[in-house]
Amino acid sequence: MTVQPGFGGQSFRKDILPKMAQFDQWREELGLNYRLEVDGGVDLITAPLCISRGVDTMVAGTAFFQAEDRVAFAKTVTTRP
Repeated sequence: MTVQPGFGGQSFRKDILPKMAQFDQWREELGLNYRLEVDGGVDLITAPLCISRGVDTMVAGTAFFQAEDRVAFAKTVTTRP
C-alpha cells in the first residue's frame, strides 16, 4: 500500500519507493516470478516513479475518476519512461 488504508484521495507515501526497488532487485537476482503492484496515491506524477522502480501494476482510483480524460490518463500512467 502506498497510502494508509481506509479511504481514497490520500497522499502517496514516497518512503515506499525504496522498498519497490528492493523487491524488483530481489525478483531479478533470485529469478523469482511475481508481479509488483501498488495501490493508492497513483497519479500522473507518482506513476512514473513506480514504473521506474519495477512496478508492474498500479491501482489508481481517485486520480483516474477525477481525470477530465480518463483514456488519456490511463495511457499516460502506463507509458514506460
